[in-house]
Amino acid sequence: MRRVVPSPGKLPRQSTVPGARVPFGAALIVLLATCAGCASLVPPYERPPLPVPNRYPADATPASHAATAPIDWRDYFVDTDLQAVIAQALSHNRDLRVAAQRVEAARAAYGVRAADQLPTISGGATYARFHAPGGLLSSQPLTASLYDLTLTQSSWELDFWGRVRSLKEAALEQFLASTAARRAVRLSLIAQVADGFLVLRELDERIALTRQTISSRQASLHIFRRRYQVGAISKLELTQAEILLQQAQALMAQLEQSRALAAHTLDLLVGAPTVLRPAPYSLDDDSILPPRAGLPSELLENRPDIVAAEHQLRAAHADIGAARAAFFPRIALTSSFGAGSTALGDLFSGGSAIWSFVPSLSLPIFDAGRNRSNLALARARENEAVAQYEKAIQAAFRDVADALAKAHWLSERITIERDTLASQTERARLAKLRYDSGAAPFLEVLDAQRDMLAAQQQLIQTRRALLESRVALFIALGGDTSGAVNAAKPRANDSSMQRGVLP
Repeated sequence: MRRVVPSPGKLPRQSTVPGARVPFGAALIVLLATCAGCASLVPPYERPPLPVPNRYPADATPASHAATAPIDWRDYFVDTDLQAVIAQALSHNRDLRVAAQRVEAARAAYGVRAADQLPTISGGATYARFHAPGGLLSSQPLTASLYDLTLTQSSWELDFWGRVRSLKEAALEQFLASTAARRAVRLSLIAQVADGFLVLRELDERIALTRQTISSRQASLHIFRRRYQVGAISKLELTQAEILLQQAQALMAQLEQSRALAAHTLDLLVGAPTVLRPAPYSLDDDSILPPRAGLPSELLENRPDIVAAEHQLRAAHADIGAARAAFFPRIALTSSFGAGSTALGDLFSGGSAIWSFVPSLSLPIFDAGRNRSNLALARARENEAVAQYEKAIQAAFRDVADALAKAHWLSERITIERDTLASQTERARLAKLRYDSGAAPFLEVLDAQRDMLAAQQQLIQTRRALLESRVALFIALGGDTSGAVNAAKPRANDSSMQRGVLP
């Protein structure tokens, strides 16, 4: 790692403290600081092999295997109302705020570790007034003052074996993992808000359809009552017409209850009262674009949970280097430089310089196996991180495969259910004609209209499920470039990170 060493022209001049010279210890500190950190005991990192097939299942269409890249959620969710709700959630959701503060905590932890690589210098000034009786310090009673001004460099470890640098690298990876975890929370929030919005749209369309059905059946019941009053139909047929209306009214109450609960859930996700256009709504089959799946290897760069898992693995990998370095000697330096005098006016005069240079070395001789246990612990945690990383990849592969399968078969179901609804509509029409001509009882009309309403409701639900599968596929692929997919991925050798400047 490059370190900035001041040029000789910027060192304090001798004229600053007359008669004083820069001690040999200061030059030695600069030399050792340049050499420290040259060695590293961190084993070479190799990304584990992909624990999944290199192709998605056959449910994915050939076009979906084309290379793809995450896109901005605004380009994917084209419905303007949905865009407004998602934007509102990204501004007010509390889970997202918690994730942001975790990133800041990890950033601060990295700053602490980065500071350990540099010496700590503190300044101090002392004034002392004392009195000693005769015969103690001199033959005569002594009353005097003491002034001193010093710059002290606290105990600073020279990182010959890379222990401090390994700990800093681990903190950096933890910071990057928290950044990826924040993006994962953001993606999850987008998915939940989109799903909640689609549920509201579905319920609004079903409510509008049910309201039309109730209006139609109320008109039919009014006609049946007039017929019953004149004796044209029986009490049974009138009761059946009443049941038909009551079933629609019960469905209406159920849908209204479901919509109220769904609206409350969406408000919680958004973090503020959701602003929506007045009903009625209807599902737009083109409100969400169908993405292409790409290849499983692209998940390693796009999925934030996989990115976070790999950073956790790298952090555990760096901890092994720190555990290995604990077996080697530690060299620390403590020094001070300043001036002292019994008179304040003589503090900066010639001959008043004071300095100290105290190197120390410690070598582990007997620690009851502590260092070996720490190394074994670091390796076990790395193996655990490998398993977590591979599990994250496998889970991501399944998420994409599930979303592709759902999208494929839901499209098939919609085609079938549209045909079913057309058949049920024709059945209800023919049943009504048969009843009007006296060829069939009203029970046949009752069954046909009830089945037609169920088919209408089911088709709306399946259309919403198809849109939800597109949302799931977008999230499974790690979409949303507005969350900085790969834009801020600083490595440990990044010059900005070396200077302690984080993005």
